[in-house]
Amino acid sequence: MNSALAVFAHPDDIEFVAAGTLLLLRQRGWEIHYLHLSTGNCGSTQLGPAATRRVRRREARAAARILGAHFHPPWCDDLEILYDVKTLRRVAAVVRATRARIVLTHSPQDYMEDHSTTCRLAVTAAFAHRMPNFRTVPARRPYGHDVTVYHAQPHGGCDPLRRRVAPGAYVQTTAVHATKLRALAAHRSQQDWLAASQGMNSYLQAMDDQSRALGKRSRRFQHAEGWRRHSAQGFGTPGADPLREALGRDYRVNRADEATRDPAG
Repeated sequence: MNSALAVFAHPDDIEFVAAGTLLLLRQRGWEIHYLHLSTGNCGSTQLGPAATRRVRRREARAAARILGAHFHPPWCDDLEILYDVKTLRRVAAVVRATRARIVLTHSPQDYMEDHSTTCRLAVTAAFAHRMPNFRTVPARRPYGHDVTVYHAQPHGGCDPLRRRVAPGAYVQTTAVHATKLRALAAHRSQQDWLAASQGMNSYLQAMDDQSRALGKRSRRFQHAEGWRRHSAQGFGTPGADPLREALGRDYRVNRADEATRDPAG
């Protein structure tokens, strides 16, 4: 069975930018996996870190169930996701355990370091999927088939220097948008936190607005998620685009952006 793994930083990151794509893959018979590296322990103005960890883990498990995804528990804390070999070995173990053909993760440049570091870890872990001499913790056997990494849109559609980032492709999420909203709503504790920390009066409305804006940019879809495909060099077959193969008409290449890419990648 084909397998897709989402590797993101915090509880609710997947629901904001990747859950629609996961749902579409599941509809097409793919096995989907859900990993956020951080416990989300800093995501509250009312609860202490231990209580926040418990609440956010419970919410994330509920969201994964709504998506029909296999839940993989986190082990880092907020602002403590570091690019080190200890963390890399654990992320690589999840990649190998899932035998992922697709890895979805953050943009290489995003507004906070937890996102960017998680991206680096996910990319390296995917790169190591077939290296028997790289030891994972726990130990997992390498596998030989291709892995294709896709990067989600950064927060606000811009890099940290406020430059706009164009998706390489759009995935139509209109048909699964209601389920995506329901999964995000499972993260109930984040309404007060995101309002206080990032000015999101409604985190559900913020996600809805974001998906509509991407749909409008696609010039075809009502709701969309945006993706950029990582170079295939070292990961698998040049030009491989399994999301396009799997999703068909729900996947639209951004021709203006693709014209600037290496066609062999």
